Amino acid sequence: MTGLPITIVAAVARNGALGLRNAIPWRAPSDLKRFKDITWGRPLIMGRKTFQAIGKPLPGRETVVVTRDPGFFGAEPPDHAHVAGDFAAAVARANDLAAGMHCAEIIVAGGAEIYRQALPLGRFLRLTRVDCEPPADAFFPDVEWAQWRELRRETAPRGERDEFDLEYVDFERR
Repeated sequence: MTGLPITIVAAVARNGALGLRNAIPWRAPSDLKRFKDITWGRPLIMGRKTFQAIGKPLPGRETVVVTRDPGFFGAEPPDHAHVAGDFAAAVARANDLAAGMHCAEIIVAGGAEIYRQALPLGRFLRLTRVDCEPPADAFFPDVEWAQWRELRRETAPRGERDEFDLEYVDFERR
């Protein structure tokens, strides 16, 4: 696969947790703001379960949903929502969308299986490390850290509605 750089964006607990029963197991409005800032005006790739958890395409972005069900959206897909049968097709579709959006990257926004497929292709990794160890049934895949160089680390001020402390860490593939 060639095309624009792929940026993987995820919030991950200390134990690698991403989610429990298709929901985020913590409240972190500060991270949601960061996610919006990173992803605005870019195509997003996400799996079906992640899309269903959100419930709709996010404003200001084009969403490519990876699902084996070509009729996932029915006869009338929502505006700014697209279907791809596999990750490679999603990347191709996101590259096409990015050209029309005049942006220089594609965002991968979850879930666990989509992150697993994206990691070998990712150019950037933008993590929010959440200071907790919640029960979970979805985990971020193992990362070969020797392949990544840390670019930036920031301890975020804890927002009044954030349940846990957050740290933002950005990496670039070596």
